[in-house]
Amino acid sequence: GRQLALEHPAPGADVVFSVPDSSNAMALGFAEQSGLKLEHGLIRNHYVGRTFINPTQALRVAKVRIKFNPVREVIEGRSVAVVDDSLVRGTTSKGLVQMIRTAGAREVHFRFASPPIIGPCHYGIDTPTREELIASSHSADEIRDFLGVDSLGYLSLEGMLRAAGTRNRFCHACFSGVYPIPEDSPESLARHPSPF
Repeated sequence: GRQLALEHPAPGADVVFSVPDSSNAMALGFAEQSGLKLEHGLIRNHYVGRTFINPTQALRVAKVRIKFNPVREVIEGRSVAVVDDSLVRGTTSKGLVQMIRTAGAREVHFRFASPPIIGPCHYGIDTPTREELIASSHSADEIRDFLGVDSLGYLSLEGMLRAAGTRNRFCHACFSGVYPIPEDSPESLARHPSPF
């Protein structure tokens, strides 16, 4: 979160909040580095699972509205910096932005504590095909407009690796497109031990 704030501050923001729970620690670091107060702008329903892994777009959209509730008292009339862990398809973020604006935000600045996801993960994370990943075929400006935010920022790959401190033991294939095992042969995973 601190590295994200250094790379992509949110000038004019009044408050920082996370998309709970996966980005709580990153939002705390972002707020501390920015000198802003961290508040609970979104409340998460813990009985609803990850939204990006649902099989249909309609189900993903519906689950966003069930999973998160904006706190109007934190949001109304304020410029908010929202920190999330990553952006996959954009469904969750777009739904959240609409909910945050309906709750009265003056401005919405979205920050992602990872680089843009440009490729699928063949190593155990249920990510969609390259065509479904919004950052694989759209610029940051196009994504900003699609989400309806005032500004958008991603943590750089270099910043993420520096923050993780384990450059040689960190797979970043979905961010860089550099796969430790050839991408065209995911079945080879059974024959190759993990390089990490």
